[in-house]
Amino acid sequence: MSKNYKRHTITAALPYANGPVHIGHLAGVYVPADIYARYLRLKGEDVLFVCGSDEHGVPITIRAKKEGITPQQAVDKYHTIIKDSFKDFGISFNIYSRTSSKVHHETSSEYFKTLYNKGIFEEKVTEQYFDPKALQFLADRYIEGTCPKCGFEKAYGDQCENCGSTLSPSELINPHSTLSGEKPVLKSTKHWYLPLDKYENWLKEWILEGHKEWKSNVYGQCKSWIDQGLQPRAVTRDLDWGVPVPLPGTEGKVLYVWFDAPIGYISATKDWAQQQGTPDAWAPYWQKEDTKLVHFIGKDNIVFHCIIFPVMLKTHGDYILPDNVPANEFLNLEGNKISTSRNWAVWLHEYLQEFPGKADVLRYVLCANAPETKDNDFTWKDFQARNNNELVAIFGNFVNRAVVLTHKNYEGIVPAQGTLENIDKEVLEKLKELPEKVAGSIEAYRFREALTFMMELARVGNKYLADTEPWKLIKTDESRVKTILNISLQISASLAILAEPFMPYTAAKLSEMLGLKNLTWKDAGRENLVASGHELKAGDLLFDKIEDATIEAQIKKLQDTKIANELASKTVSPEKPAVQFDDFTKMDIRIATIIEAEKVAKTKKLLKLKLDTGIDTRTVVSGIAEYYEPEKIIGQQVCLLANLAPREIKGIESKGMILMAEDKDGKLSFVSPINKITNGGTVN
Repeated sequence: MSKNYKRHTITAALPYANGPVHIGHLAGVYVPADIYARYLRLKGEDVLFVCGSDEHGVPITIRAKKEGITPQQAVDKYHTIIKDSFKDFGISFNIYSRTSSKVHHETSSEYFKTLYNKGIFEEKVTEQYFDPKALQFLADRYIEGTCPKCGFEKAYGDQCENCGSTLSPSELINPHSTLSGEKPVLKSTKHWYLPLDKYENWLKEWILEGHKEWKSNVYGQCKSWIDQGLQPRAVTRDLDWGVPVPLPGTEGKVLYVWFDAPIGYISATKDWAQQQGTPDAWAPYWQKEDTKLVHFIGKDNIVFHCIIFPVMLKTHGDYILPDNVPANEFLNLEGNKISTSRNWAVWLHEYLQEFPGKADVLRYVLCANAPETKDNDFTWKDFQARNNNELVAIFGNFVNRAVVLTHKNYEGIVPAQGTLENIDKEVLEKLKELPEKVAGSIEAYRFREALTFMMELARVGNKYLADTEPWKLIKTDESRVKTILNISLQISASLAILAEPFMPYTAAKLSEMLGLKNLTWKDAGRENLVASGHELKAGDLLFDKIEDATIEAQIKKLQDTKIANELASKTVSPEKPAVQFDDFTKMDIRIATIIEAEKVAKTKKLLKLKLDTGIDTRTVVSGIAEYYEPEKIIGQQVCLLANLAPREIKGIESKGMILMAEDKDGKLSFVSPINKITNGGTVN
């Protein structure tokens, strides 16, 4: 049953401050959340859109260790990058806060104490993995070993990033601590747990009976969790980075990041209220029943926002519950899963630098490809096609024609409508109905569909001009042209409104061109939004074509990343079985100099080399043609296994073998003395 709400609290999942934001985050969470917030504001609703950096937990400490800095330095660095890139991308948060702030530590500590004092938590002593050398308990991510499923040697204690299997530290083969290399041991430790099992019946009633309108992927995952039976979940852990447990005798223990992070929405709202100079203004957005609370998240956060956080809110007693949690699936990149650790991503801050003035293009493409019901894929070719074939050729082309023709024929003064023909009436009917369709789709969290309806209006306008051809009619029927251009400008004005949630920079630019201010959603669809006699401002292109070379550069950038990842995953060859010293002394390894070199006919890999060995001049055939050009290695000193039995290769007798070093990528390099050695000198 629909309800009349006085205000809207919109939250977007707190991004981890262990790296920049990438397109997967944007498509799954921040673009749809911003579309929703901007739409509601255009309707005149009271909206508070909150987010902030999640700055606690193991990912932060791992990043800090990797970069050789403190956790605080790490979060300061990435919080700034994330906050600035969100701003430049047009994400319209009312507040972008952070969980390392004083207000968050106070809010989450008080929240914990409230539940503790109400007797909600269960206290348990369990065995956790401990590093006996580093003298600290180990999070799963600080334990590495061989994956029992695929044999990957650097699987984490909670997951194998090679095959994607979910693991526990006890399943790893040859586990070791990443801190010291030692094998972890089990040690007893005390923690506090949220008894989710006690709230199963309530969750069944609240979600499975009360929220059947939720997206099928969200509802289905919640049902699966509940049907399997919920278990108590630890709200504290042994770690030296985070919000300290606010109880005596708990040194070295902090609130689990999954517990303190969602409280970050509340602390961010308090942060906003304090910055406004009205410290109590936060309360209605979290405590009034006439507030609509909506969480925007990715599918990996469904259990936290639909099951765990609601239990936290209910047990506290002072807070409203979410009305909806329209979680999205994952966005892949060029057919592969986005990975922060492997640098397989399109990073927002880099995109904004490399594509200046094109924030809206990425917003558009990510919404058009949004993984709303299933995982979807971003490709640079599709990005280019949508820009060139849709934004430039349809939206931009239509608006440009309407504005340019008005300037050319009427000095930028909007002409009055004359007698309407059937085609005009049909177009005006579309103009009236499409804003309602866009609104209905946004309110149902179907943002791809909403974008399609917005673009349909641009297509209607583009076809209208193509069918009526006012640039030709101006010679024979000027009064008809006035009507056509008037209607085209009405469509353009409505596009400035409908596009604002999706492409705010474009909408602002279009409104400026049309000389319109303070537009609201109820203005969309009006036939007289631009009054006759109104003067337009100078026209400008809303979009420009993206060339092949630009896209090829981005594809190459990803290809280079893939090659680097493949090399990083390769390991050196294992040590061979032991040999006796006498076996080694049988090998006669000498220094020789290449005096002639040529390619072996009809082969790609072989070079025929003539060597001065100090004891003779001999021919050796070597498989190094892919790495060295014959004319460039004359005079090169090499190590030669001189007493290797001769053998015939491609009809050439090869006497000996040149020693080469092989890198992880298979590239061969000469093994040579640093200083020049007399030919025939031995290697011992």
